[in-house]
Amino acid sequence: MNGEIRDREIRVISSTGEMLGVMTPAQALRLAEEEDLDLVKISPNAVPPVCKIMDYGKFKFEQAKKEKENRKNQKVVEIKEVQLSMTIDVGDINVKAKHAVRFLEAGNKVKVSIRLRGRQMAHASLGKDVMNRFYEMLKETAVVEKPIAMEGRNIIMILAPAKK
Repeated sequence: MNGEIRDREIRVISSTGEMLGVMTPAQALRLAEEEDLDLVKISPNAVPPVCKIMDYGKFKFEQAKKEKENRKNQKVVEIKEVQLSMTIDVGDINVKAKHAVRFLEAGNKVKVSIRLRGRQMAHASLGKDVMNRFYEMLKETAVVEKPIAMEGRNIIMILAPAKK
């Protein structure tokens, strides 16, 4: 900005957006001072670098405003967890499926996990069957983001909301 521009030649754009051409930073700074504005380097990687005559304070305010607007429009996706067991009964799995559907409809991802205890480790395939049965119940509202996988003593699957 202003006197900190050390390039030999710069391309200058006026405050109205008109191209003024290539000149030295001293000439451009003189033009900016005549208009009571700042000379700001907006594209330092161009050859020659592009500078614009503008009100720097107003420019920073507009940038902050745009950033704030973008942050407001972003939706934070949470990961909710539903824990099952290998010996889960029909009624219990239905309740867990209803909770998972509610989480998915709210736009959150769902991590489904089964913790294997003791001798259950030898029968991990039964846990995977429970996971597949659970996914079949949620087919209309969910897509598999991370398929069924063993992580230590846990069997984990991550579901994301289905696009409608």
